[in-house]
Amino acid sequence: MFFKPLRRVRPSPALRSETTPADQAPLARSPWQVLGYGLIGLWAVTGAIATGVDLGTVQWMERQAQVLFFRLRGQLEPPANIVILAIDQESLARGADVQADPDRYPELAPIEIWPWQRAAYAQVIDRLLNNGARAVAVDLVLTDPSLYGAEDDRQLAAALRRHPGRAVLAANYEVFGTPDGGEQSQIVMPNPDFGAAMTQIGLINFLRDADKRVYQLSDNLIAEVLQPQGLGEGLDSFAVATLRAAQLEIPAVTTGDIFYYGPPTTFRRVPFWHVLDPTNWAVHQRQGTFRDAIVLIGPLSNDVGNDFIPTPFSETMPGVEIHANAIATLMQDRVIQNALPTAQGRGWFVLALVGGGGLALMALIRQPVMQMSLAVGAIALWGTIGYLSFTAGQQIWPVAVPCLGLFLSGATCLTTGTIHTQLERRRLRTTLERYVAAPIVQEILTHHSSDFQSLLKGRRVQAAVMFCDIRSFTTLSLELEPEALLEQLNEYLNAMVEAILAAGGTIDKFIGDAIMAEFGSPISHGAETDALNSIRAALAMRRSLSALQAEWQRAGKPILFNGVGINFGEAIAGDIGSIRRREFALIGDAVNIASRVEALTRNFWTDILITDSLYALVQDQVEVVPIGAQELKGRKDEKVMLYSLVGFKGDDPTLYHTVHERLRAFKGFEEMRS
Repeated sequence: MFFKPLRRVRPSPALRSETTPADQAPLARSPWQVLGYGLIGLWAVTGAIATGVDLGTVQWMERQAQVLFFRLRGQLEPPANIVILAIDQESLARGADVQADPDRYPELAPIEIWPWQRAAYAQVIDRLLNNGARAVAVDLVLTDPSLYGAEDDRQLAAALRRHPGRAVLAANYEVFGTPDGGEQSQIVMPNPDFGAAMTQIGLINFLRDADKRVYQLSDNLIAEVLQPQGLGEGLDSFAVATLRAAQLEIPAVTTGDIFYYGPPTTFRRVPFWHVLDPTNWAVHQRQGTFRDAIVLIGPLSNDVGNDFIPTPFSETMPGVEIHANAIATLMQDRVIQNALPTAQGRGWFVLALVGGGGLALMALIRQPVMQMSLAVGAIALWGTIGYLSFTAGQQIWPVAVPCLGLFLSGATCLTTGTIHTQLERRRLRTTLERYVAAPIVQEILTHHSSDFQSLLKGRRVQAAVMFCDIRSFTTLSLELEPEALLEQLNEYLNAMVEAILAAGGTIDKFIGDAIMAEFGSPISHGAETDALNSIRAALAMRRSLSALQAEWQRAGKPILFNGVGINFGEAIAGDIGSIRRREFALIGDAVNIASRVEALTRNFWTDILITDSLYALVQDQVEVVPIGAQELKGRKDEKVMLYSLVGFKGDDPTLYHTVHERLRAFKGFEEMRS
């Protein structure tokens, strides 16, 4: 039966890809990379919108960052001229002493029972202001008439008149329910008799943030809550009123956040009763405790009302100490302000920082772990900038949301990148294992998977190039049925490929029934090792073919013979082909020489010929039969020294001689047939 000669029988060529032009576009992205870009955009947009609308959750997150900043910064030395005169447990306990022995402690009689007589405050105000204090501010709302009678109120009013404008009393903002279920608000002012004495009046309330802590100055409450309701016209905050009473400069901006100096007890405390007690008062006079000081009178005991409020430093800071921090903030012009005053501006900033940072990670960095590491580094960098800006410059930048967005971006890069990398490694392993020895596959995946694309770029390599071809295959293809021919051919090719891969070779391509392989590309283990591996492969191919020949003879099949040519030299390795079809291959003079050497095997009744360039690398380990300098097809001006490979030194040469005799007989048979 006649059929056309089989010109191409090729499993998929090594490292070959058949793609569309779009697939080869340089900006093509995998679905996981596209998902990564989408998620980063989602984090950036979500963070920007949440920040731009000033969502309560965002406020809470940013405040937690500021709590962390305050606590990392730690306690600072407060102004020495702010002193808290404490209505503390020690002072309250003095009442029991008075009750036990009133004649012994007559000067403490005004503080025998809580609430204390207002005469006690009158005596303290007189003593402090007469002895050098700049101002006295009372953090108590003295609205109702004294329980001790009108004379008690008159004593306090008289003391206030004796020091016009140098004392401060408290006003309180209250919200209460109405019978119809609504709400009504009002400002509770001190007793009018006290206000008539030219006393400064200050609002003692603070706004609470989303985490229930106090961060903001009282002036924020006045500007944002009272004034829109038409309340508090001309009313100062307690801190501003105190600075007025002390005749100190008031900064131009009194709205913003409090610059806390530390936790409770940061400011100096003196028990209230010390000022009434002659002995203790004399000590303080000698020490100048209150000289040129702003003195704040306020409760530090739970027995005097629940005036303990959460702050960045503590869950229970006395209200009077919050006022001390607020006064110090204004006095030293340390009001903390938002660097971006509008929520919309902060939203755009978050979008730029998170979106830009995340997209930069995806676009510029390819390694998922490095992307995550850089994201963590960016978080640390921005957190540090935010911290320094907050503590040194009193500027608040969005920190928590950008850091969360950058973390999510890094985690997205890590997750999608790892999945993409694992899928690529699996695809790469599947592809490589068909054409490259398993150890080399593992080495590429272990050490070169991240820069595998660089292996595909054109580069010069030193490699051993092998060509293997079946003798008289065209004639054989005319005599066998197609099915039988393909079955026997694939059996032969499988055996040859396994021998090459087992020795660490790479299948470059199939050219019909011919095989091209190389040792030293894409990964080289050194010229000598690559050369020896090519020798091992050729000898294994000889043994495998001999075993196949015995099987074919027993099965009554045609006997196939082959020739192998190996050359060592410089070649160019890289990804070669059109935009639709590409393959990793070697080209160059070393390849051409190997191809022509293989063709000469039929002239010398041998199955394996090697060139002198290869022999020079392995001559101490192999036995050869010199063939001499031979002219190669297309290279008439240059001859190449060739050697017929017998085997490794010390190996049994019987198979070599057997193959030699079989080839002589096969050549004679061919000549007889022709």
